[in-house]
Amino acid sequence: MSTTPVQPAPGTLVFYSDFDDFDTWKHALQAQLPGLRVVRANEIGDPREVDFALVWKPPAGFFRAMTNLKLIVNLGAGVDSLAARDDLPAHVPITRISDPNMARMMASYVLFATLRHAREIPHFEAAQRRGEWAYRHPRNPGDIRVAVLGLGELGALAASELQRQGLTVLGWSRSPREIEGVQCHAGMDALDGVLGQADILVIMLPLTADTHHLLDRARLEKLPHGAAVVNVARGAIVDQAALTALLQSGQIGAATLDVFEKEPLPSGDPLWSMPNVLITPHLASVAIPASAAQQIAANLRRVANGESLTSRVDLQRGY
Repeated sequence: MSTTPVQPAPGTLVFYSDFDDFDTWKHALQAQLPGLRVVRANEIGDPREVDFALVWKPPAGFFRAMTNLKLIVNLGAGVDSLAARDDLPAHVPITRISDPNMARMMASYVLFATLRHAREIPHFEAAQRRGEWAYRHPRNPGDIRVAVLGLGELGALAASELQRQGLTVLGWSRSPREIEGVQCHAGMDALDGVLGQADILVIMLPLTADTHHLLDRARLEKLPHGAAVVNVARGAIVDQAALTALLQSGQIGAATLDVFEKEPLPSGDPLWSMPNVLITPHLASVAIPASAAQQIAANLRRVANGESLTSRVDLQRGY
């Protein structure tokens, strides 16, 4: 009776993140590849020994001496922090984490934030603080138009979950997409029309040179008066100063913001004290080691076998 031997781990992986727990990731990866050597960045003796890097926002010059690097894995879905670096070896592929659990986590946050605005929960929260019984009749879900900008892996699932709630969901992306139950639009020519219909705007785009400040004041002003904004993508997609001013004037009625142009959001920023804004610290979706490690290990094996990779990033496109 023959058995297929367990493939040995293909080398040394260096881990860098100021936000994620090293030991949790090390144990998850070694559960998939028992012989894999996993080290912190400050434990590297000779950078030439590093075969793989699992990183989130590594410092400048991090990769420069890793001359035998075979793969960089970005510790998340967005790869904007790796763009425009001068220490990335041109021949080394980059992959992002594509984990169904991350997509579900993101969809649940978007669902919570959107339904909170759709059911006007901030109105009742304010009434409670005043000690008032302030009845407001719920709106018909189908009359509430939600626009989801960005229909990639995360955005498509979120849009699908929203339309299952009976909301009218419009989707917008750079290239055409088809999602059952979602009115999909594509291309820059269609963006203003989508914004003009959005009672609730959900931002799920990658940050690229093309999307930086895509939502400037002129575009934000195309939203219907009193619309709500939910940003779970990247802060720099929105002109934060313009958004703040429009929230202060009431042109935009409310916002749920998980991301900001500068993170952490500075303590003196006016967004902190605005009663129509809910702030969370960039946690709408995070990589879950136990499940994401399976995808990472599979790609490490593919590198060892000279096979094509899954979830490979094209830095020229920004995702």
